[in-house]
Amino acid sequence: MSDASVVCSQLSFAWPDDTPAFQDLSFTVTPGRTGLVAPNGSGKSTLLKLIAGELKPTAGSVSVGGTLGYLPQSLPLTGSLTVAEVLGIADVIRALDAVESGDVAEEHFTTIGDDWDIEERTRAQLDRLGLTGLALDRRLSTLSGGQIVSLGLAAQLLKRPDVLLLDEPTNNLDAEARHRLHDVLGDFSGTLLLVSHDRALLDRMDRIAELGSGELRLYGGDFTAYEEAVRAEQEVAEKNVRSAEQELKREKRELQQARERAERRASNAARNLKSAGLPRIFAGTMKRGAQESAGRAGQMHASRVGEAKARLDEAGRALRDEQRLVLDLPDTQVPAGRTLFLGEGMQARLGDEDVFAQEGLDLTVRGPERIALTGPNGAGKTTLMRLITGELAPERGEIKRSDGRIAYLSQRLDLLDTDLTVAENFAAFAPERPPAERMNLLARFLFRGAGAHLPVGALSGGERLRATLACVLCAEPAPQLLLLDEPTNNLDLVSVGQLESALTSYQGAFLVISHDERFLAAIGVNRWLRLADGTLTETGAPGM
Repeated sequence: MSDASVVCSQLSFAWPDDTPAFQDLSFTVTPGRTGLVAPNGSGKSTLLKLIAGELKPTAGSVSVGGTLGYLPQSLPLTGSLTVAEVLGIADVIRALDAVESGDVAEEHFTTIGDDWDIEERTRAQLDRLGLTGLALDRRLSTLSGGQIVSLGLAAQLLKRPDVLLLDEPTNNLDAEARHRLHDVLGDFSGTLLLVSHDRALLDRMDRIAELGSGELRLYGGDFTAYEEAVRAEQEVAEKNVRSAEQELKREKRELQQARERAERRASNAARNLKSAGLPRIFAGTMKRGAQESAGRAGQMHASRVGEAKARLDEAGRALRDEQRLVLDLPDTQVPAGRTLFLGEGMQARLGDEDVFAQEGLDLTVRGPERIALTGPNGAGKTTLMRLITGELAPERGEIKRSDGRIAYLSQRLDLLDTDLTVAENFAAFAPERPPAERMNLLARFLFRGAGAHLPVGALSGGERLRATLACVLCAEPAPQLLLLDEPTNNLDLVSVGQLESALTSYQGAFLVISHDERFLAAIGVNRWLRLADGTLTETGAPGM
């Protein structure tokens, strides 16, 4: 494993329309666990595809030492495939079965190679990833999204890779599956390069690689150490900017003072020459000398101003645009203890089967509770959300809702009209607000100037989240109960921070489905519910 590494030399890549993704990118990833972070759209997935050989660089080179395993963000799998086919062991299993039945054809031994223990190794790997008992002939169409991700990872680990590339491996995984993944990757001894927005997973890395500004910078330590290093860099950068700003003001002031002194000297000299009665030729020579002297002094001060501006520009480039939301949302306030939702014996059906236990679910939501709804994938958490909003009528049971508005943000963020601009969507949610007030509010959600007039369909995932939050939280009337279904899925770390800021400012009640423990802690959850085996349980503490 000592030679396992990834080396990129002057790597450049451009899309077919000549839009550049990278230019002269050079770096080396050595053995150990490396987390790759950057805002969405920065090219993290593209970089992994280049390393994996799925894309060809327009210039430069990529070198991978050892066997490569690669798990993309979207698995190119069809539902008709079997588990054995996804794992890449179907041919070996068939050859083993043939040999065990007495067929000793040479082709079977060639297919098996050194993999006589493939079934035992496969079972061990599936067990570690929570796929115990999964039949090798089972079709993918019968598996959940989280099971398919775990299966894809098992397929890569069975290759015994020296270099392992993973792109958002915790997407679609519930909390239990995430913890198993953490443990598996903790035991990996090769070179791991991982793209993730899962901060708990990033805190298990040996180093963090930050992609941005045309370079890849490596920071030693886990994600928490990376955040501290970035924060220290920002403090130094802000201090340098303040110092450069003061220097520029001082140089400008001295330039203005030099000009004023030159003007006074010129005026005094003119009066003195006139009163002295000197011949015109001498007076002209002395006047030109004074002007040249003043000009040299002015050029010197102007040069200093230019140098100070350059130093300010350089200091400013070291500043990061944190894009934090600073919000005040008094309209979302809810009186303490007010009942916003009451459900008794709620039951829903999917096909011919009840979703919940026979007695149904009971749930009361009061203001301004902050509730986390956890539980395994497929337990019915999204179905419960749809019952609360009224999108789905209960098969049995009673539901009462207060007069206050309930807002629901689904995983798809499909609340807005994609053909309309951000400003037009906002006007539809808050038609009574004056146009100037609407633009000021959009600016707080970082939609300023032309950004407010972009069509929603052209926005990135993080931008669409901000636009949706603006429309929902500033709507008329403002929501008293906010429901969020896996809101951090597919968001970059900056966007997750923006969501945390918005929910911290929100003064109503919310219920959020999430497996991201750090996110739930950051937004101040004070009530924990777990839905599993058709039963809703009050856990009183984080219970994933």
